Amino acid sequence: MTVSLATSESAPETAEADVLVIGVIQTPDGPAAAPGLGGVDEALGGTLASTLTALGATGELEELTKIPGGGSLPARLVLAVGIGGAPEEGTSYDTEKLRRAAGTALRSVGAKKAAANGNGSPSQGSKSVTVALPALMPAEAEAVTTGALLGAYSFRRYRATPATDLTVTVLTGDGNADAVRRGQVIANAVNLVRDLVNTSPLDLPPAALAAAAEEAAPSGVTVEILDEEALKDGGYGGLIGVGQGSIRPPRLVRMSYTHAEATQTVAFVGKGITFDSGGLSLKPPKSMETMKCDMSGAAAVLGATVAAAELGLPVNIVGYLCAAENMPGGAAQRPSDIITIYGGKTVEVLNTDAEGRLVLADGIARSAEDNPALIVDVATLTGAATVALGGRTAGVMGSSDEVAAEIAAVMREAGEPAWAMPFPEELRKGLDSTVADMTNVSPDREGGMMVGGLFLKEFVPAGVAWAHLDIAGPAFNEKAPFGYTPKGGTGAAVRALIAIAAETAAGRLPGA
Repeated sequence: MTVSLATSESAPETAEADVLVIGVIQTPDGPAAAPGLGGVDEALGGTLASTLTALGATGELEELTKIPGGGSLPARLVLAVGIGGAPEEGTSYDTEKLRRAAGTALRSVGAKKAAANGNGSPSQGSKSVTVALPALMPAEAEAVTTGALLGAYSFRRYRATPATDLTVTVLTGDGNADAVRRGQVIANAVNLVRDLVNTSPLDLPPAALAAAAEEAAPSGVTVEILDEEALKDGGYGGLIGVGQGSIRPPRLVRMSYTHAEATQTVAFVGKGITFDSGGLSLKPPKSMETMKCDMSGAAAVLGATVAAAELGLPVNIVGYLCAAENMPGGAAQRPSDIITIYGGKTVEVLNTDAEGRLVLADGIARSAEDNPALIVDVATLTGAATVALGGRTAGVMGSSDEVAAEIAAVMREAGEPAWAMPFPEELRKGLDSTVADMTNVSPDREGGMMVGGLFLKEFVPAGVAWAHLDIAGPAFNEKAPFGYTPKGGTGAAVRALIAIAAETAAGRLPGA
């Protein structure tokens, strides 16, 4: 499936497309067309509002209503999508609502199977969609572009028939080319991560994830890969310990992007468990079904680093992809094994299914050598995160409550739900070991998400701001699609990391 993007300043009523997407707002008097659609209403004989009412539309966010073009418009179908209430006079539309509305609309018209040709084999079809949502301001134009491209996403690598090609035209004002490009770069990065997460773990061992980083890296991004021998020689005990049960050995990928005007360096560290069986602490079969997504954090680091380079953000970024396959082979690490993390700290491994924190510890400790002002690790780390926050919200912990709150606020502003979590001091005692510097799990089940963060905090260099993003919930959507979010890999944390990099470049991060 190919999705092509174009922009136009043409009037919506002149759009020659298969589908014309328009916005519907909620008003006290019922549904109303969003501003700029007077020509569409006129072409339909002034009946747009009454037609929407007759069809049961309300303007509620993400609500869809189909209106046939009927020859009155060049477009064959008008797809009206709710965008909620209108903003206050003089303010722009809520960008997340625009992203969700655009995504909902494109998701409904894209990702269709191609029709078969006369020989019974699939033939690639195509469809054109013009998006006439509020997009006159740069932030609006970026949001509509991002939402549309995320909603149009379809993963069909393993399907016999391809999806329909889409040509998406965003109607926007003059001078918004840069905003549209930003939206496209961000959406492409998220969709790249979705592809990686959705890929069968058979086809994505650690070496393949490393190769994907090399392939995706644009000019200005340097990729270094440490194989299993280099990891052993370098003392990366977490990666080696987790990966030694698999016949497909671990990798540490270092992606670096520098900018001539940068004054700050941010380090991103991602958990890249390409498949997690739990190791000898074997998971129940049902729990393994989605464990191809356990590399979502590393994939997010990959996508965000690529996007930051393509956007030319004036900040230095070092991204670490900590990749391993956690399998119960004959050489697998055992509960009670003691490993040495990069830098020398020892860990008694009591549960081999608490493996993500072990590979992240190597990456966090190594990132200290890059002298970052801020370290952000991202991981599908704990099932406890989904119990506490559900399937759409990430948990954020940090070197201080202020850092956690700041990072969570940046994530929410970028459209990624997040909530800052505390670090109760009493939970740290559960990681004490009688034979090593610490254990990898606590004997108590309470506060599992925070315990995972407390473990990682032990490897953060003194005086460096740090945030831990637990994306176990939002990284993989097992339920029905919604907004611009498909079923399966979501690309969670990519937009958050890009926003964190931009805020760091602007001097607004790190916090206290």
